[in-house]
Amino acid sequence: MIGAVLISAISQMFLKASANKTYESKIKEYLNPQVIIGYSLMVLSTLCVIYAYRGIEFKNGAVIESLGYLLIMILSRLFFNEAITRNKIVGNLLILLGVIVFYL
Repeated sequence: MIGAVLISAISQMFLKASANKTYESKIKEYLNPQVIIGYSLMVLSTLCVIYAYRGIEFKNGAVIESLGYLLIMILSRLFFNEAITRNKIVGNLLILLGVIVFYL
């Protein structure tokens, strides 16, 4: 399940990289390597999640998937040099707090 979350975050990085570019036409905007890789990884992530639910409880899967927001914030900082704002930190802390409360 954690691997699926990682794959999903990486796919979002590919899609964001593609969205940050300008294209000559709509066809090139949607049919370029970054978009194709991004959506392919998203499909792979979905298949991994389906497979992972065979071995974990449903309630745990949702919690693990929510940690993807934290991973995306970190990857966005590393690859796109996006600022980690106070609002992002507070939002991710609330998610982590929710995970902790969920397991109490």
